[in-house]
Amino acid sequence: MPPALIRSQDVLEELLSPGQVLELDQESGNRDLLRGVEILGLAGPFRAVTPWELEDPKGVRRIAAGGYAAAPFGEGYPKLRSFVAELLARNRELSLPQQSASPWRAALSFNLVQLLSELWPSHRSSRVFFSNSGAEAIEGAVKFARAARPRATHLINFQRGYHGKTFLPLSLTPNPEYQDLFRPLLPGVITLPYGDAGRLEDAIRRVGPDRIAAVLVEPIQGEGGVILPPPGFLRALGNICRRHGILIIADEIQTGLGRTGHLLESHAQGLEPDILTLAKPLGGGLVPVGATIARAEIFQKLLGGLSSKRHSNTFGGNTLAMAVGLRSLQIIVEEGLVQRSHQLGQHGLERLQQIQRAYPACIEEVRGAGMLLALQFAPAIPPRAIPVELARELSAELIGLLGLRVLHLSGVQANLSLSSKRTIRLTPALTMPGELFGAMLDRVGKAAEAYPSSAQILAKTPKRLLGALLKFALEA
Repeated sequence: MPPALIRSQDVLEELLSPGQVLELDQESGNRDLLRGVEILGLAGPFRAVTPWELEDPKGVRRIAAGGYAAAPFGEGYPKLRSFVAELLARNRELSLPQQSASPWRAALSFNLVQLLSELWPSHRSSRVFFSNSGAEAIEGAVKFARAARPRATHLINFQRGYHGKTFLPLSLTPNPEYQDLFRPLLPGVITLPYGDAGRLEDAIRRVGPDRIAAVLVEPIQGEGGVILPPPGFLRALGNICRRHGILIIADEIQTGLGRTGHLLESHAQGLEPDILTLAKPLGGGLVPVGATIARAEIFQKLLGGLSSKRHSNTFGGNTLAMAVGLRSLQIIVEEGLVQRSHQLGQHGLERLQQIQRAYPACIEEVRGAGMLLALQFAPAIPPRAIPVELARELSAELIGLLGLRVLHLSGVQANLSLSSKRTIRLTPALTMPGELFGAMLDRVGKAAEAYPSSAQILAKTPKRLLGALLKFALEA
């Protein structure tokens, strides 16, 4: 290799210093994203010292509660890692079996349909289309719906929903920050308040049911800040759509496969979708996997007969992804991680509620289901004291970023929420040992004790850091 190129062995043997890694990543990648997290002191790089703990370049160990629900077992879970090593040593199947049968794809498809049909017997003949991400799974779901109802040109989504940032999913993610630069987006999208069945009924009556292909809904809005729908909303949504013949797409990319304490949150809330999307945990934190599962008659409308290649991708269903997905699903089922998520999550929510009641000026609200938990920080400056809308948004985003930093300093690595500026999510591994899960909650409590109000978070942040953040924001 030319001398200027970095060899794979150099990275494997950790010959690049943390400073070199950050410099190279900024030079050739998303420079400003890394600049932002570097200002906050969150840029890493981080190393996994256990599946549930990370170490920064200074040797400080933190509990991993980030990963955006895509690391169901943490980092390098031994059972998954040993399986992948065995797979690479023994597997002789094609890596990209695009137009041939595949034992790994066949097994994963069969298992997903079996699990679905145990919840909803009507899905016994459903079929699976594999892709590489949640956004691709949504893309496929909308195409299935449009093919099944070709005269229906409208889609219904919900405020604060998040379905991805590629063009079609972006059209269904009603966040001006992400959408405005790319308008005009997909036409015919009707965005309604989340949780209001009456408004849904009104919109269908106004537009006409024959003109609406599908309603796309998250059973719990993850990026929206872990927003749980009002009791009975999803059941009512299902009844309304069934009555009008409108298809239901359930986006379970973040909530599915145990994260919320249920195998599928839709089922727990009484919603039976026609099309279901899965992704994040299916890849076990190792490989990207997306899955779109549709009733057979819907699947056939898009991919029937000579049109069976009307929707395809190069890497969807590849052997490594399918094998990891199969093993990940097996671990979730055999280790009872759905039930474990429910039990630990219930305890975690109760503990966070205690912390919130003790420090309401710091943490305004907590929400959660299973191991999907959210802390909403109180405003550092009362919104009425900020007359300009843009300044209010920047203030909200600032307290979210500083809240993330406070948890980091307290030893917890967490997630931002893209559509809820003051909300931080905790998405620990479903396999996290109980004592470590308890320690994570204790550290959140100590963080609130050290910063008993959002105003104090702002006041105790070094002025140099605040200045750098403000300059960074104004450069955007």
